[in-house]
Amino acid sequence: MTTDPAAQTAEQLNTEGGGGFNPRIKPAESTRALQAAENLDPEGGGGFNPRIKPTGSTRALAPEGPALPSPPEIPSSSISPNQGKKKTLWAWTVATFFGAGLGKPGPGTWGSVAAVLLWAAYAKLLHPTPQTLLLVLLAAIVLSIALGVPSATIAARESGRHDPGFVVIDEVAGQWIALLFSPADWRHALIAIILFRLFDITKPFPARQLESLPEGWGIVFDDVAAGLYALGVTSLLRLWIH
Repeated sequence: MTTDPAAQTAEQLNTEGGGGFNPRIKPAESTRALQAAENLDPEGGGGFNPRIKPTGSTRALAPEGPALPSPPEIPSSSISPNQGKKKTLWAWTVATFFGAGLGKPGPGTWGSVAAVLLWAAYAKLLHPTPQTLLLVLLAAIVLSIALGVPSATIAARESGRHDPGFVVIDEVAGQWIALLFSPADWRHALIAIILFRLFDITKPFPARQLESLPEGWGIVFDDVAAGLYALGVTSLLRLWIH
């Protein structure tokens, strides 16, 4: 047999059926019992009270527990569409020139300095003839361009950027071009760095236009043009240095 909640409440209020006061129930408990009975059955028939929303009825019957903390919101601007994507090791190693492009500030300048230091170290440690130094530098330029275009393309795609600042293999190729025919001394090295960085930043024609080439081609060949500009001016200045 189903027991009516309203009847149970009434029985608690009047155990003798005569409307008397039940001493076993405290006044506060009696008040809550009456409210619960009214919520469940306003007419005394065990029906549902349409005046009370389901959430209100649930709250009246169920004990309230501690509120659960809301999960922290992550701003959409801090989430990169390429975040967590696997990096191609060889491409990033070449593109950053073994990490030189990660230097700050001015990763391009760090790439140029690394290229000059490598050139100077080879000249001072191995003492090559000017012809050998020229041939080795030409081979390094060809290799840096041949590997620079695909590595810059891959690094740009995986980073989600058009021309990432950390890609400095283009600066390395352009800086080596600027060093062609230069004696291995600090004066020529300093002039080559200054002129190349100047033309790389200002990008005179056609360097600016070459940036519109697709992917790694545009990343590398605008610096090749800047290196050719620096080579021309360096060759003219060399006439006065001697």
